Amino acid sequence: MFELPILTESELYENEIFDLPSPIAPQRKLYVETYGCQMNVNDSEIVKGVMNNSGYAITDKPDEADVILLNTCAVRDNAERKIHERLDHLKYYKKRNHDLVVGVLGCMAERLRSDLLEKKLVDVVVGPDEYRNVPELVGRAFTGEKGIAVKLSRVETYDDILPLRTDGISAWVSIMRGCDKFCTFCVVPFTRGRERSRTLDSVVNELKILRDSGFKETTLLGQNVNSYRDEQTSKDFADLLAACASSVPEMRIRYTTSHPQDMSDKLIETMAQYDNICKYVHLPVQSGSDRILKLMNRTYTVEHYLERMRKIKEVMPNCALSTDIIVGFPSETEEDNDATIELMQQVRYDGAYMYKYSPREKTKAWKMGDDVPDDVKTERLNRIIEKQRIVSGELNQLTLGTIEKVLVEGASKKNPTEWQGRTDSNKIVIFTHNEFGGYIVGDIIPVKINRANSATMFGDIVLN
Repeated sequence: MFELPILTESELYENEIFDLPSPIAPQRKLYVETYGCQMNVNDSEIVKGVMNNSGYAITDKPDEADVILLNTCAVRDNAERKIHERLDHLKYYKKRNHDLVVGVLGCMAERLRSDLLEKKLVDVVVGPDEYRNVPELVGRAFTGEKGIAVKLSRVETYDDILPLRTDGISAWVSIMRGCDKFCTFCVVPFTRGRERSRTLDSVVNELKILRDSGFKETTLLGQNVNSYRDEQTSKDFADLLAACASSVPEMRIRYTTSHPQDMSDKLIETMAQYDNICKYVHLPVQSGSDRILKLMNRTYTVEHYLERMRKIKEVMPNCALSTDIIVGFPSETEEDNDATIELMQQVRYDGAYMYKYSPREKTKAWKMGDDVPDDVKTERLNRIIEKQRIVSGELNQLTLGTIEKVLVEGASKKNPTEWQGRTDSNKIVIFTHNEFGGYIVGDIIPVKINRANSATMFGDIVLN
């Protein structure tokens, strides 16, 4: 009987009897941790999309990762301290895996630049306009070469990159980048550059993809969305909002953040025109004192701001309102703080994001000196927080007995027998979960509100 000769692997190649497959290197895994605003969440999705297209798998477990990227915020000093603390924690992973690549992305990367590379742990530093270069920089880092890319752009919008979104029913969509306002307390113009907008068609097309992928809600993002302008068509933000609402009528549409100077009648009326544009406006006021607003270079007065509030309530009586407030800005007095509390009483916000002033290098406010003692800031902030807690509670009590349309988000964090969802006005509603109720995550269901506190509403599903 004829038998084939037994050949070594090298002899197989030499005799070309057949080819053995080359060993396949395991796919490298990427872990991204996000800090800061919703824009950073969307930026992380852009980075994941870029890296996934370059062959990286995405993991939610840092101990499995070959690459760990921290997408950072630089708006307040506390945000940067968190990153420094987190980098210290990552030393543990570096010890376990000497080939691990660690990178810092985003606003803090742009602000501190090469200073971050002085940390032995950090291999890659990438600013918000250089995310296309992340795969190349990470690749070089695997060979031992540290890399930095922090050049700001006047044209980059990433409108040709589809962000990688792994789950959920709500999506963030960036419509523009940068800011031209130059508020004296803010580093955004220095870390994210000047304003530039995506084309209207690219935004609408992305929303259609989201709809077809099962997303039920989207939030349009920008440092100041009211400044949006499609240079090709001269369409403004109200035009974009209308185009989005009419193109994906099945989806809820939100947006953030606005600037009071640019909150136009056209935009308010467009919001009122479409049922799927959520009746919720986040309009940062920062202070109720004209003197402080001028020092902040906010470019509007309290009178103008209150007039915009009146217009919103006139056109959309049930519109929920929220704001940002900074306490303890340089030279702020008790009278200035009292003026802020008075404005809060007049507007009666549904919610607010309230902070102590944090001085940031390069800003004009940095040169004014941080002259309000921290204990005074804390006391003023606590008064403002308490004022907002009372107003939010009073407004939520007005919803008792009403039926709200709630977008189902899933199980409550505190009690798995209860589920939670969000109203059109961006309020959390907790309701008893019935597995035979006939609804799933992503459905919009009617819930009758029977109880509420300052933060949350509670109710029962209205059965047909």
